[in-house]
Amino acid sequence: MDVRKTLPRRWAGLVVGGALLMPYMMVGVLISGLLRGESANLMLPAQLGVFGAVLPVVAATGLFLPVRGLSVNAAQGLFGARVETPPRQAGRSWQERRRTAAWFTAHLAVGGVVSGCTLAIVPFTLYTLALAVTGRPARVVGVLATQGWSAVGWAAGGLVLLAALVGMAAGAGELLAGLAPVLLGPTPAERLAAAEEHARTLAERNRLARELHDSVGHALSVVTLQAAAAGRVLDRDPATARTALAAIEQSARTALEDLDHALGVLRDDSDDSDDNGGDGGHDRPDRDITDIAPRPTLADLGELAATSGARVRPEVGDLSAVPAVVSREAYRILQEALTNAIRHGHGPVRLTAAVQGADLRLEVTNEGAQAAPAGGRAGGRGLPGMRERVRLLRGDLHAGPAGTGWRVTVRLPLRSTP
Repeated sequence: MDVRKTLPRRWAGLVVGGALLMPYMMVGVLISGLLRGESANLMLPAQLGVFGAVLPVVAATGLFLPVRGLSVNAAQGLFGARVETPPRQAGRSWQERRRTAAWFTAHLAVGGVVSGCTLAIVPFTLYTLALAVTGRPARVVGVLATQGWSAVGWAAGGLVLLAALVGMAAGAGELLAGLAPVLLGPTPAERLAAAEEHARTLAERNRLARELHDSVGHALSVVTLQAAAAGRVLDRDPATARTALAAIEQSARTALEDLDHALGVLRDDSDDSDDNGGDGGHDRPDRDITDIAPRPTLADLGELAATSGARVRPEVGDLSAVPAVVSREAYRILQEALTNAIRHGHGPVRLTAAVQGADLRLEVTNEGAQAAPAGGRAGGRGLPGMRERVRLLRGDLHAGPAGTGWRVTVRLPLRSTP
């Protein structure tokens, strides 16, 4: 980074630190004067004893007051430091407090020294240069400066001090800029929380993708089947054709609602991320994006079979003991299996769901099935999606030929066990 471009801005940042230190110093001088029974000289607050005494107070300020945002803005805007924006947290950890207090104290301490030197050295240099030009005798630091080499020497000394001040300001600015990413950036705990939030968001998006694959894919399969049926009977059986068209309308409307819901959730997540500076929306309340709208469960199997467009023979037992999460996932598994049976088979489909002991047993069988693709549905996501749901619930899935047909059997534990 070019020092000539950054030095003025960093010097201003150091002066800001000195300005923030001044109230502490003034209070310190007042207390020092009262303790010694002397009148305090507020115009000369740069006393080393007071300076050392107020630094712990500055550190305490950084521990208990919310100065992190101020420090991050100063580090980025004035010192040109690249500080990773820390995620927003409900409360401050002591690790973050200590790190913030360290940089805040360093900023005010170094800024105070540089500001004090600036206030002393710059007027001194200008004064010595004026002596060399005017040639008038004058006292400098108690020493009489006369015309000739004496005045030139004092001017040269003033320029050397000014150069040293510039070097001090450059070094101090570089030091604070280097410390800022370490002390003001996210703590390890904050990085871990951000990583967990990012992983949760990815898991939600993957879950939403599975929901879209299952619900919209099933609806499109039903639309295809019903449209073909309506086309075959349109002339000779208008009533059946109207029934098929009604089923198409309902399936298309459901698919459109699911798609609109998913796109709305994704758009909201993107807007939240942009509004929070790309921090993943850490100030948003926790939520599962697939729980914003009600999700179907095994109680909706009757409607699933009725609107599938295929000849489905549901055999459903008492499912009142099935937990809600298992019921939702089981519905999606049966929906996907039924979709595959519609797309890749012919003849009636038998759909079974019953509780046996501590497990939920599911089965979808269709006779005269065509060869099912490796992935279940065209595109290769059907069967892997079912396997993923079953794996997450610690169950078992078997899919394969059964005589002349195809059978999918699933076992899901009603209670999760490690």
